[in-house]
Amino acid sequence: MKNTIKNYDAIIVGGGMVGAAVALGLAQSGWSVAIIEHQSPSEFIADSQPDIRISAIGCTSVALLERLGVWPDIKKMRITPYRRLETWEWDESKVVFDAASLSLPELGFMVENRLIQLGLWQQFERYPDLALFCPARLERMVRTTQDPAQWDVILDSGDCLRSPLVIGADGANSMVRKLAGIGTTGWQYRQSCMLISVETQQLPQDVTWQKFYPSGPRAFLPLSDRHASLVWYDSPARIRHLQSLSLPELDSEIAAAFPERLGAVNAKATASFPLIRRHAQRYFKSGVVIVGDAAHTINPLAGQGVNLGYRDVEVLLDVLLNAHKEGKDYASDEVLSRYQLRRYPDNLLMQAGMDIFYKAFSNDIPPLRLIRNLALMAAQRAGKLKEWALKYALGL
Repeated sequence: MKNTIKNYDAIIVGGGMVGAAVALGLAQSGWSVAIIEHQSPSEFIADSQPDIRISAIGCTSVALLERLGVWPDIKKMRITPYRRLETWEWDESKVVFDAASLSLPELGFMVENRLIQLGLWQQFERYPDLALFCPARLERMVRTTQDPAQWDVILDSGDCLRSPLVIGADGANSMVRKLAGIGTTGWQYRQSCMLISVETQQLPQDVTWQKFYPSGPRAFLPLSDRHASLVWYDSPARIRHLQSLSLPELDSEIAAAFPERLGAVNAKATASFPLIRRHAQRYFKSGVVIVGDAAHTINPLAGQGVNLGYRDVEVLLDVLLNAHKEGKDYASDEVLSRYQLRRYPDNLLMQAGMDIFYKAFSNDIPPLRLIRNLALMAAQRAGKLKEWALKYALGL
C-alpha cells in the first residue's frame, strides 16, 4: 500500500541542538514543520554523571534559547556558569577574559549537548503543526514530478514528506548536503582531540582555562559539583595511545601533562575524534539550505562550534520569517542567498582565526614561541581591542 504524502512548509533533517532550534523557531511562527532524527535524547537523571559531550554556550546563544522558551527548562536540569576564561603558554603571557569587563553576570554556561537538545524537544508537543519523525533516517530526496518547486523527502520507513524547503542540520557528514550536490573544502589537522570527563578534588569553579603546548592545547571546563571536562589535543598517535589506557593509568598521564592548578582528578569517561576543518562551498541550492556543522566545522580550540550554529539559526529564522511575512517565495535562491551573505563571511573569519592560532602554537620553534608569547602579553594589555575580541567571540 502506498504511503500518503504529507505536506509541510519546511522539512528539517537533523534534530540535534541546531536543527531542533530551527524547527521550534518556525513552529512558533505558525509554520508546519517536519523534523527527522534517528535517535531521541535520553531523559535527564539528576544524580547521573555528566555526559562526555558538552558545549560552552555563550550569552547570545543563551538569549536565542530564552527567546525560544527553552532556557528555563534547561536551567532546571544542569548548567554551570563560567565568568572567566584564561589562556597562556608561558606563565608571564596569560590572557584573562572576564565577564565583569563587559558588565555581564557571566560569559556563558557549560551545558551537556543532550540537555540542550532535550530542552528543545520538550517544547515540541506544544505545537500541533510540528511533526517529529523519530527514529527515522533520510533515504533520498527528489524533485516532485508534478511540481519541480517541491522536494519529496523519502524516509527509511517509506514515509514521503513534501515541502518547497529542505533544511540540512544533519551534522558534519550531512546527507542533505551530499544529495543537494553542495561541495565542501577543507582538510584534516595533524591533531586529534580527546575529551575526558573527570571528578576533581577541588571545589566547583567558574573559570575555564587553556594552556598551549607545542603538541596541542590542554583545557579545563568546569561542570556542576566537582565534575569537569578536560580537553586534550595531541598527535593522532598520542591520542590513540591515551585511549588505550585504563582510567587509573589515564589519571597518571593527566597528572603529568596538565598544569598543577588542575589538582588530582579521577577520569570517568573518554571520547576522541580527529580535527577536521570543513566549509561548504555554498549554504543553499535549489530549495535546500544547510546550517551548523552541515555548513561548517571549525577547530574546537575556542569552543565556538555550537555558538556559530546558533548564529546561523538566528539569521536563517530572520530571513525565512521576513520573506514569508512579505509574501515572497521563502525557498527561492533570492531569499536563501540573504542567509548565506550574512553568515558565510562570519563563519569563514572564525575558521581563519582558529587556523592562525593552530599554526602559531603547534610547533616548538624558539623564535616563534617568543613571538606568540609576546603577542599574548600584548593581547592582555590591549584594552579596548581585547574587549572587542571578547565581544566578537560572544556574538555581541
